[in-house]
Amino acid sequence: MSHTHTVLGTPRVLVLGIGNVLWADEGFGVRTVQTLNAHYCFDDHVTLMDGGTQGLYLIQYVQDADILLVFDAIDYGLEAGEMKLIENDDVPAFMGAKKMSLHQTGFQEVLATAMLTGNYPSQLLLIGVQPEEIEDYGGSLRESVRAQIEPAIQAALAWLAQHNIVARKRETPLTDLDAISAPQIDLNDYETGRPAESVACRLGDERILSDHQYTFDPKPSLLEQGGRSFNVDKRRKD
Repeated sequence: MSHTHTVLGTPRVLVLGIGNVLWADEGFGVRTVQTLNAHYCFDDHVTLMDGGTQGLYLIQYVQDADILLVFDAIDYGLEAGEMKLIENDDVPAFMGAKKMSLHQTGFQEVLATAMLTGNYPSQLLLIGVQPEEIEDYGGSLRESVRAQIEPAIQAALAWLAQHNIVARKRETPLTDLDAISAPQIDLNDYETGRPAESVACRLGDERILSDHQYTFDPKPSLLEQGGRSFNVDKRRKD
Protein backbone atom coordinates (compact mmCIF):
# COMPACT_ATOMS: atom_id res chain seq x y z
CA MET A 1 0.00 0.00 0.00
CA SER A 2 1.06 3.57 -0.56
CA HIS A 3 -0.17 6.87 0.75
CA THR A 4 -0.29 10.51 -0.25
CA HIS A 5 0.69 13.16 2.27
CA THR A 6 0.54 16.62 0.79
CA VAL A 7 1.82 20.07 1.54
CA LEU A 8 -0.60 22.46 -0.16
CA GLY A 9 -1.44 19.68 -2.61
CA THR A 10 2.21 18.77 -3.28
CA PRO A 11 3.62 15.31 -2.45
CA ARG A 12 6.35 15.10 0.17
CA VAL A 13 9.73 14.06 -1.20
CA LEU A 14 12.68 12.54 0.66
CA VAL A 15 16.12 12.30 -0.95
CA LEU A 16 18.22 10.09 1.27
CA GLY A 17 21.89 9.17 1.26
CA ILE A 18 22.79 6.17 3.40
CA GLY A 19 26.04 4.40 4.25
CA ASN A 20 29.11 4.67 6.44
CA VAL A 21 31.65 7.29 5.32
CA LEU A 22 34.32 5.66 7.52
CA TRP A 23 34.51 2.58 5.29
CA ALA A 24 35.69 3.97 1.95
CA ASP A 25 33.17 3.35 -0.87
CA GLU A 26 30.40 2.55 1.58
CA GLY A 27 30.12 6.31 2.00
CA PHE A 28 28.95 6.85 -1.59
CA GLY A 29 25.32 7.51 -0.68
CA VAL A 30 26.14 10.10 1.97
CA ARG A 31 28.75 11.83 -0.21
CA THR A 32 26.29 12.05 -3.09
CA VAL A 33 23.45 13.63 -1.11
CA GLN A 34 25.97 16.03 0.47
CA THR A 35 27.11 17.12 -3.00
CA LEU A 36 23.54 17.43 -4.24
CA ASN A 37 22.64 19.64 -1.30
CA ALA A 38 25.73 21.80 -1.76
CA HIS A 39 24.94 22.60 -5.40
CA TYR A 40 21.13 22.46 -5.66
CA CYS A 41 18.13 23.66 -3.69
CA PHE A 42 14.50 22.54 -3.74
CA ASP A 43 11.11 23.72 -2.55
CA ASP A 44 10.14 23.14 1.08
CA HIS A 45 8.29 19.89 0.40
CA VAL A 46 11.59 18.24 -0.61
CA THR A 47 13.91 17.04 2.17
CA LEU A 48 17.54 16.06 1.61
CA MET A 49 18.96 13.91 4.39
CA ASP A 50 22.19 12.24 5.40
CA GLY A 51 20.77 8.97 6.72
CA GLY A 52 24.18 7.53 7.57
CA THR A 53 23.77 4.17 9.30
CA GLN A 54 20.65 5.08 11.29
CA GLY A 55 18.63 2.13 10.02
CA LEU A 56 15.27 1.86 11.79
CA TYR A 57 15.57 5.40 13.12
CA LEU A 58 14.70 6.52 9.58
CA ILE A 59 11.28 4.88 9.64
CA GLN A 60 9.27 8.03 10.43
CA TYR A 61 10.88 9.92 7.54
CA VAL A 62 10.19 7.12 5.07
CA GLN A 63 6.60 6.79 6.28
CA ASP A 64 6.04 10.50 5.73
CA ALA A 65 7.36 10.45 2.15
CA ASP A 66 5.28 10.04 -0.99
CA ILE A 67 8.36 10.01 -3.19
CA LEU A 68 11.60 8.46 -1.94
CA LEU A 69 14.98 8.53 -3.66
CA VAL A 70 17.91 6.67 -2.08
CA PHE A 71 21.63 6.85 -2.87
CA ASP A 72 23.73 3.92 -1.63
CA ALA A 73 26.68 1.67 -2.40
CA ILE A 74 25.20 -1.66 -3.53
CA ASP A 75 26.95 -4.93 -4.28
CA TYR A 76 25.28 -5.70 -7.60
CA GLY A 77 28.09 -8.04 -8.63
CA LEU A 78 29.10 -5.56 -11.35
CA GLU A 79 32.36 -3.85 -12.26
CA ALA A 80 33.62 -1.41 -9.63
CA GLY A 81 32.04 2.01 -10.10
CA GLU A 82 29.16 0.81 -12.27
CA MET A 83 25.87 2.56 -11.51
CA LYS A 84 22.46 0.90 -11.60
CA LEU A 85 18.97 2.32 -10.99
CA ILE A 86 16.26 0.20 -9.37
CA GLU A 87 12.64 1.34 -9.02
CA ASN A 88 9.65 0.68 -6.79
CA ASP A 89 8.90 -2.96 -5.86
CA ASP A 90 12.37 -4.20 -6.85
CA VAL A 91 14.20 -1.93 -4.39
CA PRO A 92 13.79 -3.97 -1.15
CA ALA A 93 15.19 -7.09 -2.82
CA PHE A 94 18.34 -5.29 -3.96
CA MET A 95 18.83 -3.66 -0.56
CA GLY A 96 19.02 -7.10 1.02
CA ALA A 97 20.50 -9.28 -1.74
CA LYS A 98 24.17 -8.93 -0.75
CA LYS A 99 24.38 -7.04 2.51
CA MET A 100 27.69 -5.22 2.91
CA SER A 101 26.80 -3.50 6.15
CA LEU A 102 24.25 -3.50 8.97
CA HIS A 103 22.81 -0.24 7.65
CA GLN A 104 21.44 -2.13 4.63
CA THR A 105 19.76 -4.71 6.84
CA GLY A 106 18.29 -1.85 8.85
CA PHE A 107 17.01 0.01 5.82
CA GLN A 108 15.46 -3.11 4.35
CA GLU A 109 13.53 -3.41 7.63
CA VAL A 110 12.54 0.25 7.36
CA LEU A 111 10.94 -0.40 3.97
CA ALA A 112 9.23 -3.55 5.24
CA THR A 113 7.85 -1.74 8.29
CA ALA A 114 6.61 1.17 6.20
CA MET A 115 4.82 -1.27 3.91
CA LEU A 116 3.22 -3.16 6.82
CA THR A 117 1.90 0.06 8.34
CA GLY A 118 0.44 1.22 5.04
CA ASN A 119 2.67 4.29 4.92
CA TYR A 120 4.88 3.40 1.98
CA PRO A 121 6.14 5.79 -0.72
CA SER A 122 4.13 5.66 -3.92
CA GLN A 123 7.32 6.19 -5.94
CA LEU A 124 10.74 4.81 -4.97
CA LEU A 125 14.11 4.94 -6.71
CA LEU A 126 17.41 3.42 -5.60
CA ILE A 127 20.53 4.83 -7.27
CA GLY A 128 23.30 2.41 -6.39
CA VAL A 129 26.95 2.18 -7.35
CA GLN A 130 29.10 -0.94 -7.18
CA PRO A 131 31.85 -0.34 -4.58
CA GLU A 132 35.51 -1.00 -5.26
CA GLU A 133 36.78 -1.01 -1.66
CA ILE A 134 34.87 -1.19 1.63
CA GLU A 135 37.54 -2.66 3.92
CA ASP A 136 39.64 0.50 4.32
CA TYR A 137 38.64 1.96 7.68
CA GLY A 138 39.12 5.72 7.63
CA GLY A 139 39.51 5.65 3.86
CA SER A 140 37.58 7.65 1.29
CA LEU A 141 35.88 6.94 -2.02
CA ARG A 142 37.94 5.24 -4.70
CA GLU A 143 38.12 7.10 -7.99
CA SER A 144 35.85 4.65 -9.82
CA VAL A 145 33.09 5.35 -7.29
CA ARG A 146 33.80 9.05 -6.80
CA ALA A 147 33.42 9.52 -10.57
CA GLN A 148 29.79 8.40 -10.29
CA ILE A 149 28.67 11.12 -7.88
CA GLU A 150 27.82 13.61 -10.62
CA PRO A 151 26.15 11.03 -12.93
CA ALA A 152 24.12 9.83 -9.93
CA ILE A 153 23.01 13.39 -9.20
CA GLN A 154 22.01 13.97 -12.81
CA ALA A 155 20.06 10.69 -12.84
CA ALA A 156 18.30 11.78 -9.64
CA LEU A 157 17.42 15.21 -11.03
CA ALA A 158 16.02 13.67 -14.21
CA TRP A 159 13.88 11.18 -12.27
CA LEU A 160 12.61 13.87 -9.91
CA ALA A 161 11.75 16.09 -12.88
CA GLN A 162 9.54 13.30 -14.21
CA HIS A 163 7.54 13.72 -11.01
CA ASN A 164 7.46 17.52 -11.35
CA ILE A 165 10.15 18.04 -8.72
CA VAL A 166 12.50 20.70 -10.07
CA ALA A 167 15.87 21.57 -8.56
CA ARG A 168 17.47 25.00 -8.75
CA LYS A 169 21.21 25.38 -9.17
CA ARG A 170 22.79 27.41 -6.38
CA GLU A 171 24.76 30.45 -7.52
CA THR A 172 27.29 29.73 -4.80
CA PRO A 173 27.77 26.19 -3.44
CA LEU A 174 27.20 25.76 0.28
CA THR A 175 30.18 25.49 2.60
CA ASP A 176 30.66 22.63 5.03
CA LEU A 177 29.17 24.81 7.79
CA ASP A 178 25.85 24.85 5.90
CA ALA A 179 25.96 21.18 4.96
CA ILE A 180 23.39 18.55 5.93
CA SER A 181 26.11 16.51 7.66
CA ALA A 182 28.44 17.38 10.52
CA PRO A 183 31.30 19.64 9.36
CA GLN A 184 33.79 17.14 10.78
CA ILE A 185 32.97 14.66 8.01
CA ASP A 186 33.11 17.17 5.17
CA LEU A 187 34.80 15.29 2.32
CA ASN A 188 37.77 17.63 1.98
CA ASP A 189 38.43 17.82 5.72
CA TYR A 190 37.95 14.08 6.07
CA GLU A 191 40.49 13.28 3.36
CA THR A 192 43.12 15.87 4.24
CA GLY A 193 42.89 15.14 7.96
CA ARG A 194 43.49 11.42 7.74
CA PRO A 195 46.80 10.42 9.39
CA ALA A 196 49.36 8.48 7.40
CA GLU A 197 49.18 4.70 7.71
CA SER A 198 52.56 4.69 9.45
CA VAL A 199 51.07 6.51 12.45
CA ALA A 200 47.47 5.28 12.35
CA CYS A 201 46.99 1.58 11.71
CA ARG A 202 43.83 0.90 9.73
CA LEU A 203 42.81 -2.41 11.29
CA GLY A 204 44.14 -2.18 14.86
CA ASP A 205 47.56 -1.13 16.09
CA GLU A 206 49.74 -4.24 15.97
CA ARG A 207 52.35 -2.48 18.12
CA ILE A 208 49.85 -2.62 20.99
CA LEU A 209 47.99 -5.81 20.14
CA SER A 210 51.20 -7.86 20.12
CA ASP A 211 52.83 -6.15 23.12
CA HIS A 212 52.70 -8.45 26.16
CA GLN A 213 53.11 -5.46 28.48
CA TYR A 214 49.48 -4.61 27.74
CA THR A 215 46.49 -6.67 28.70
CA PHE A 216 42.79 -6.56 27.96
CA ASP A 217 40.91 -5.12 30.93
CA PRO A 218 37.14 -5.69 30.93
CA LYS A 219 36.63 -4.40 34.47
CA PRO A 220 34.14 -1.52 34.81
CA SER A 221 35.29 1.98 35.63
CA LEU A 222 33.24 4.31 37.83
CA LEU A 223 31.92 7.57 36.44
CA GLU A 224 32.10 10.78 38.46
CA GLN A 225 28.30 11.04 38.51
CA GLY A 226 28.06 7.69 40.25
CA GLY A 227 27.13 5.71 37.16
CA ARG A 228 29.01 2.67 35.94
CA SER A 229 30.61 2.29 32.54
CA PHE A 230 32.01 -0.90 31.04
CA ASN A 231 35.03 0.05 28.97
CA VAL A 232 35.59 -3.15 27.02
CA ASP A 233 38.25 -1.58 24.81
CA LYS A 234 40.57 -0.38 27.55
CA ARG A 235 44.17 -1.54 27.71
CA ARG A 236 46.40 -0.88 30.71
CA LYS A 237 49.94 -1.64 31.69
CA ASP A 238 50.33 -4.20 34.51
